[in-house]
Amino acid sequence: MVSPERALPAGTRPAAAARLLLLLLLPRGAGAQKGDGCGHTVLGPESGTLTSINYPQTYPNSTVCEWEIRVKSGQRVQLKFGDFDIEDSDACHFNYLRVYNGIGPTRTEIGKYCGLGFQMDSLIESKSNEVTVQFMSGTHLSGRGFLASYSTTDKSDLITCLDNASHFSEPEFNKYCPAGCVIPFADISGTIPHGYSDSSSLCMAGVHAGVVSNILGGQIDVVISKGIPYYESSLANNVTSKVGLLSASLFTFKTSGCYGTLGMESGVIPDSQITASSSLEWPDQTGQSHMWTPERARLKRPGPPWAAFTTDVYQWLQIDLNKEKRITGIITTGSTIAEYYYYISAYRILYSDDAQKWTVYREPGVDQDKIFQGNTEYYQEVRNNFIPPIIARFVRVNPLKWHQKIAMKVELLGCQFSIGRAPKLTVPPPPPPQSNDDFSLQTDKTTSTPEIKNTTVTPTVTKDVALAAVLVPVLVMVFTTLILILVCAWHWRNRKKKAEGTYDLPYWDRAGWWKGMKQFLPAKSAEHEETPVRYSNSEVSHLRPREVPTILQTESAEYAQPLVGGIVGTLHQRSTFKPEEGKEASYADVDPYNSPVQEVYHAYAEPLPVTGPEYATPIIMDMSGHSTAPLGVSSISTFKATGNQAPPIVGTCNKLLARTDSSSSAHALYDTPKGMPGPGSSVELVYQVPQSMPHFTGS
Repeated sequence: MVSPERALPAGTRPAAAARLLLLLLLPRGAGAQKGDGCGHTVLGPESGTLTSINYPQTYPNSTVCEWEIRVKSGQRVQLKFGDFDIEDSDACHFNYLRVYNGIGPTRTEIGKYCGLGFQMDSLIESKSNEVTVQFMSGTHLSGRGFLASYSTTDKSDLITCLDNASHFSEPEFNKYCPAGCVIPFADISGTIPHGYSDSSSLCMAGVHAGVVSNILGGQIDVVISKGIPYYESSLANNVTSKVGLLSASLFTFKTSGCYGTLGMESGVIPDSQITASSSLEWPDQTGQSHMWTPERARLKRPGPPWAAFTTDVYQWLQIDLNKEKRITGIITTGSTIAEYYYYISAYRILYSDDAQKWTVYREPGVDQDKIFQGNTEYYQEVRNNFIPPIIARFVRVNPLKWHQKIAMKVELLGCQFSIGRAPKLTVPPPPPPQSNDDFSLQTDKTTSTPEIKNTTVTPTVTKDVALAAVLVPVLVMVFTTLILILVCAWHWRNRKKKAEGTYDLPYWDRAGWWKGMKQFLPAKSAEHEETPVRYSNSEVSHLRPREVPTILQTESAEYAQPLVGGIVGTLHQRSTFKPEEGKEASYADVDPYNSPVQEVYHAYAEPLPVTGPEYATPIIMDMSGHSTAPLGVSSISTFKATGNQAPPIVGTCNKLLARTDSSSSAHALYDTPKGMPGPGSSVELVYQVPQSMPHFTGS
């Protein structure tokens, strides 16, 4: 809230005046902040972060701090509060925050603010490129103070260091992170490339991932996705991420993709291109010599690391990349051997194009060499990113602090450098000098600000490669589908053949189909009806057992003929003929187990011809001595003779009458066909005579 001044209570006016006088007496050379009430502060050339003292704890009584913010000429400053909690019990007289346009005596007030839990969603904008922020505290009981971020007004998507992914609903968004977001009171969980928990600070995670600089700030492209059960812990860019558990969502960052390994681990960089100021060598108890030479400094390789023989700040490990590369980061470990708890805790990076003139890496706008945080134990991997990246062929790691001995394994991150500038052709450097004085002379020449080339190269992929990457999987899928279809069709065809059988009739020629179609066919003519042929008792007496083979038609029929024995008496057995609908046979069912055993000759009946009648013609014998039918009567026989000659007709009829059910009747009826007289109408049995065969009445 903004509140007018009111008279100060007795005893407080001198104290407030003394604090203001202290601000005026502080020298200007002390920096852009002054006073005893200043908390975490990073003031960059385009953005920054500032907090009250002890934030987020309660700020102390009777403190004062002023921050003077300057950006490039022609720009204006915008201020955004992430948290504001200043006690307002005195109506902003002793606890408040003031914002001014300009710096010094000519500044003008923009506003005066106080309040517990005060929500300041809108930005505060200046009228020039200079702003003064003043914090004053008197006697109070509570209040965390404030956290604020600033940037130039062209950064319309400015956020603060306290914003996290859960504050935004978009699945993808772009925001501007201010400088100074590596704050001790914020936490992150996760790492790249797996992602960070949605409760993590966006800007602090961006510094950990290496996409923005804590000194410069910058843009972040955020992608939200589903959370994972576990988030790893790691140390990178002086930020330690903590182990995290399951979260509803996570976020990752879009990058340029220039973070690949440059060949230390893979062996692309040969041993001859890895050199050092010195190497540790010593004999063990058995007298065997051990050497921790430079080529052992390959990350994730088993075995000992590189270690320096001399333990001082003049040692170095040098890597020749064979040509200029874009170097975006470095990963280091200690000895990785528990028995040798050696590691480097701080180091500098030097780079060169010819291995003669070396430049120490510095961050833009900073007049001091960049000191990189190294390892905190012998095994953990620690990553540091170069923002902006280094463009060079040779890289040196200069240890500044270590534990017990200087020992390390290393890998460089980056990509090919393909800007129009042609790489310099340099002669491989001579063997590095062992003298500490020589190295000190070289490092003395690297005090000038390095010329860092901040050029982003987007990897290019040719259209042919992209087209092939699409067509090859499609063609593979098409051919695989065709092969599966052909195999299935072949398998189905074989199963169908097995189901029908080799000698089975086609489905369209089965009896059921034919029986259904017969009702639509015209009635049979009289000329095709079979004519029964009568035999007398004398003719039957000439039949001999086993000499009356049946003659059968080769054409198929719906019902099979019954088995007929060679002895006439066997005709009394049950018939396999289909009886006329609604009628029953008149012969009695004689128990076959009580009859005498008869000599039986089995023959197998074949189906009736398709063009013949549906049911077989019954066999009737005349027991009363009727005369035989004429030989010229045309009929179809179901008996098949052996060879081309007619079977001899011999035998008697006494066996035929042995199983007759009625003593008063001298005949028996078997399977009376349609249109034939029933029992009692005729005392005769009818046999079919084979076609075109002579009929013998006896000898």
